[in-house]
Amino acid sequence: MVVGRKIGSLFVLLFPMFMLILNVTVVAVIWFGGIEVNAGTVEVGTLFAFMQYIGQIMMGVIMSSFMAMMIPRAAVSAERVGEVLDAQSTMTRPDNGVTAFPTPGAVAFDGVEFTYPGAESPVLSGISFAAQPGETVAIVGSTGAGKTTLVSLIPRLFDVTGGGVFVGGTDVREADVESLWDSIGLVPQRPFLFTGTVASNLRYGREDATDEELWHALEIAQGRDFVEEMPDGLDSRIAQGGTNVSGGQRQRLAIARAIVHQPQILVFDDSFSALDLTTDARLRQALWRELPHVTKIVVAQRVSTVTDADRIVVLEGGTMVGVGTHEELLETSETYREIVESQLGVDA
Repeated sequence: MVVGRKIGSLFVLLFPMFMLILNVTVVAVIWFGGIEVNAGTVEVGTLFAFMQYIGQIMMGVIMSSFMAMMIPRAAVSAERVGEVLDAQSTMTRPDNGVTAFPTPGAVAFDGVEFTYPGAESPVLSGISFAAQPGETVAIVGSTGAGKTTLVSLIPRLFDVTGGGVFVGGTDVREADVESLWDSIGLVPQRPFLFTGTVASNLRYGREDATDEELWHALEIAQGRDFVEEMPDGLDSRIAQGGTNVSGGQRQRLAIARAIVHQPQILVFDDSFSALDLTTDARLRQALWRELPHVTKIVVAQRVSTVTDADRIVVLEGGTMVGVGTHEELLETSETYREIVESQLGVDA
């Protein structure tokens, strides 16, 4: 940071100074050269050639100074790249990882605690709940409660620092990573689309998916209508990051991609936030109707998204302060009741 400020201050000083010297030199050459041309001792061509030489010399000096200023930046950047390349992954792959899960689709958290590296206190502590195959479990809580961190432990994006996360009856740390990821479809908070077509983006979920399977996934994700309205349907172009489609369309395409993957567990990390209430309701109904055998873990900010879940987990400050159905939590959890009243009113 200090080096960057020093280099920036030096650049701010040197660039105007070099440009001043260059322009003053050109003016001086024209001034004194004009006098010599007028006296007949120097030809005009010689004067212009001399100006070109002066310009090339000064530009060489300027470029050299730029290089001298960039070398410290390059050295710092190279050091940081080297640190990244030399860093050892904290996620170790088991030598003989489990590839066949005893209870496919089951998810369980047993006394989970998680602390980010360098943090003084845990982000999550004492988290214990389970989702049986085919169930829908919702996770709600205020911003910063640890919802995204919690669901990130399921596909083992992080390793727990206490307790255990079990997928299919197997601790994720003992499972074969590829088999674990094959069983999970994750729709992140900020879905990302890649340069290509609608079809190529959906087939990131499963390369051998047929067009009929893609349309079926889009229908479940409530994306069939807008894809059909595109000029080339499934072959319509998608820009890098999905910048040529709206936020809601981007979310629905990401959900369809996860469905194409045909996982045993679907994890939605606040993936319905950009959808209007009507589309949100239709999408959830289609998911429950078309994929009854798939376990669904839903992180949501809107209470209306999770009222029909089989179980709702309420987080506050990284701890679990309530678990149950919507009706049960209205009676037993003050935190959940406050969330509901703030969104749906006191009569909810």
